[in-house]
Amino acid sequence: MLPMQGVTETTIINGIRCVKSRYGVYLRTRWTDATFHFCVFGRYGHVLSDLLDQQRTDFSFIDIGANQGLYSLIAARNPACRNVYAFEPVATTYGYLLDNVMINQAKSISPINAAISSTEGSAQIAVQAGHSGAATLRGSSPLKLSSSITINTLNAAGLRSLLALADQCIIKIDVEGFEATVIEQLAVAGILARTQTVFYEVNEKWTDPADIEQRLSAAGFNSFVRSGKDTHYDVMARRR
Repeated sequence: MLPMQGVTETTIINGIRCVKSRYGVYLRTRWTDATFHFCVFGRYGHVLSDLLDQQRTDFSFIDIGANQGLYSLIAARNPACRNVYAFEPVATTYGYLLDNVMINQAKSISPINAAISSTEGSAQIAVQAGHSGAATLRGSSPLKLSSSITINTLNAAGLRSLLALADQCIIKIDVEGFEATVIEQLAVAGILARTQTVFYEVNEKWTDPADIEQRLSAAGFNSFVRSGKDTHYDVMARRR
């Protein structure tokens, strides 16, 4: 893939080639990656970015499946955001996350090179060349031309201490079909009890939306607003 001519202007910050995204944060260039294109050209919409920008009371942001850090960076620029925890397990993508934190001088972000799973240790994750956002821990992956790499994993026990300071949380979950496990571990760790909003992606090819809603309802969430259409969309779950 190549940059769209006339749409972006490359700049150098701290020796790193980057562009300013439509969301207002700088990203290290990665033109061969579809997810980078989505971030740069604003193709994720503005539901979550507006929520993060408009918070006026103190909050923590937990970015599960942070990828290159778009939403972590948006949260971190809000003075009301006390801390950001950005989980990205794939080493190559994690390197871009670290560079983007440095480029934007986002000192409140704690990058974490691990995925959330039911066991602590390591696991195999399926990745797809040219689309970093398609990485998944699902037991079977339909991705074409995918490969598997070893990553670090954390469960509820690790989360309990790592996120001890997180409060009034906003959580983003983008884990390509592994949502139920992530929500279960957040609940066991006591994190959901300190959470006001969960924003998660649903692809009905591999996610049961009724199951996810039931799990969050059991944790006290009672407002579910869907954005998008067809069988691939986002949901914002809140307490009312």
